Amino acid sequence: MNMKPKEEVMKNRMRKPLRILLKTLGAIAIAIVLFLAIVFIVNVFATKSEQGKIEPYGQHVSVDGKNMNVLIQGEGEETIVLLPGFGTATPALDFKLLIDQLSPIYKVVAVEPFGYGLSDGTEKERTTENIVGEVHEALQQLNINRYMLMGHSIAGIYGIDYVSKYPNEVTAFVGIDSSVPTQPGMDVKLPIKKLEFLKKSGLLRMMMKLGADPYASLAFDDKTVEQMKMISYKNMNNDTALNEMGHISSNFKGAHDLTFPKDLLLLLFVQANNEGVAGWIPLHEGQIKDSVHGKVITLDGSHYLHHTKFKEIAENVRLFMSEAK
Repeated sequence: MNMKPKEEVMKNRMRKPLRILLKTLGAIAIAIVLFLAIVFIVNVFATKSEQGKIEPYGQHVSVDGKNMNVLIQGEGEETIVLLPGFGTATPALDFKLLIDQLSPIYKVVAVEPFGYGLSDGTEKERTTENIVGEVHEALQQLNINRYMLMGHSIAGIYGIDYVSKYPNEVTAFVGIDSSVPTQPGMDVKLPIKKLEFLKKSGLLRMMMKLGADPYASLAFDDKTVEQMKMISYKNMNNDTALNEMGHISSNFKGAHDLTFPKDLLLLLFVQANNEGVAGWIPLHEGQIKDSVHGKVITLDGSHYLHHTKFKEIAENVRLFMSEAK
């Protein structure tokens, strides 16, 4: 009989820490919900505010009933068509430093595919076939029928398909650290649902704001940087981009056996020290080995070589094309 009060005391002592733990967990859960709610609301209001601050550039071209944005600069006799790498939120502005170097000599056409820059999004699957067809249709609408194709990163995959489809239009391919169909590691499954959540919750905006400034120390003017950041908040991980991400593996697989035509002028600018992809330089050297006029030029810099080596790229393009004539 004397043990019952002691047992009750012990039970009460055990219940007290449990109640404290539950209250603490409840408070943490409420704090997390409030935090996510604030982040979501801030993102909604910031997005609406930025819509009125984004300044238009280029011109719209109708493709599949939607608007594709294209920037044209320069009046040279030869034309260069620029294609972006995957996830470059605002291609025409991202290429600005390079465009300014090329446009005194060439007519430069920066195409912003659907889901990029100021172009509309689309529900059409982001297969290589669809992306290539849409870009070509935009150029047709602009009566651009003869041009060099210059592409960054994944544009190497779209570009190799493009030149096989339209060999009579493309005079040369210039890669800016362009992807290679046989590069390893492109069969991984990407966390698309998580990336979609980051976008829609507003967490992506917060992460971008808290992260390192990608444009720090680069030669972009302040106004261009401000515009690129606002358009990046709008476009990063949008539905069209996520659809393209979901097709990356199959698009690489589809290009696996494609090669550039032997008689196509082929100039590849390659990051000199890419530690993320084994054999990065040899992969590109393999692409030009059978070319009648092919060249690999290695440059020190990040994957976005055109951010820092725009002068070298422009000058080498000019020299390469003059030597080929």
